[in-house]
Amino acid sequence: MQPLEGTTVLALEQAVAVPYATRLLADLGARVIKVERPGTGDFARGYDTACGPVSSYFAWVNLGKESLTLDLKHPDGRAVLDRLLDRVDVVLCNLSPAAARRLDLDADTLRERRPGLIAGELSGYGGEGPYAARKAYDALIQSEAGLIDLTGEGAVTGRAGISVADIAAGVQLHAAVLAALLRQARTGEGATLRLTLLEALAEWMHQPMLYATGTGVVPPRTGAHHASIAPYGPFRCGDGDSVHLAVQNEGQWRRLCEVAGQPDLAEDPRFRTVAGRVERRAELHAELQPAFDRTTAAELLAALDAADVPAARTRTVLDLAEHPQLAVRDRWAEVPMPGGTAVRMLRPPVDDSGSAWAPAPVPDLGQHNDLVLDWLGYHPEEINNLRRNAVI
Repeated sequence: MQPLEGTTVLALEQAVAVPYATRLLADLGARVIKVERPGTGDFARGYDTACGPVSSYFAWVNLGKESLTLDLKHPDGRAVLDRLLDRVDVVLCNLSPAAARRLDLDADTLRERRPGLIAGELSGYGGEGPYAARKAYDALIQSEAGLIDLTGEGAVTGRAGISVADIAAGVQLHAAVLAALLRQARTGEGATLRLTLLEALAEWMHQPMLYATGTGVVPPRTGAHHASIAPYGPFRCGDGDSVHLAVQNEGQWRRLCEVAGQPDLAEDPRFRTVAGRVERRAELHAELQPAFDRTTAAELLAALDAADVPAARTRTVLDLAEHPQLAVRDRWAEVPMPGGTAVRMLRPPVDDSGSAWAPAPVPDLGQHNDLVLDWLGYHPEEINNLRRNAVI
């Protein structure tokens, strides 16, 4: 039995952040009913065509859900929604605060209707303050939270390559829902859960913020190299591939010097301390690079592994799809897509000895209209009327 079997989640969601939270709940066995606009659906469906009729984003965060199309502004659509609100255990929403209030779907209104409900709402910046009405997309939040200022090299900044603000919010909302369900099981109490994209990513920015406020110095942009440890980053080898070093203590530093055929380098006054190696990073790299030029990435990794020096291959995203460790650990599954195709996707990263995960399909738009409406007690003719009136 999966942990959340018997729990029903109503997802008033789009894009990534809340859909990621509800996808994680679906992985644990929750029934997730995703409400989408008739005709167009969640706009993330069309971000790209990497997974056939749906985008890579949509496939990633929506497998295992049921899609219900519903015109929330139509009185009959609102009646369907009200029946759902009376039956579900959790409601998660990332409509704008103003839109949620207009539709009486803000957490306060939902909890007034059903005090025992778990109602969660995600916004960009919150419902009050000077940023309340500002648009908040992932890259904008990365910029506001200082992540872009830390990312890049030298004078060039860069956006993180994945939607880290959305992911941070989704993970934290998922955890908050689990905690609220546990409390509800013990006390019968519902919960109001609120978070913002800015505060979710700001939590992840704690360490560099504490460093900067404590020292008065913002960590410099150092590309893929660590800002305060060296040698710690990717180095090109003679075959053109790269190895990422992560030397964090003096024992590892000395063993790296042995591997590089330069044991005396460990005693060089310029590089005897971590601070010295960081201060003279360019000189340090120049000393090490000739040894790397004389070997291949595979040979260097083998030597580093034998010497117990932390290192990794610098892989592309395409390489990740063929990673030997993921293959050996059987982390892949074929996930059905709309239209009868299937896409190879990763299993959830946590294995649970008490329940088995099976790949559930990514829903087509409105695929579960009849199923959900039948569950709500609608007769077939009533469902046909809703369809004729473009409510669903």
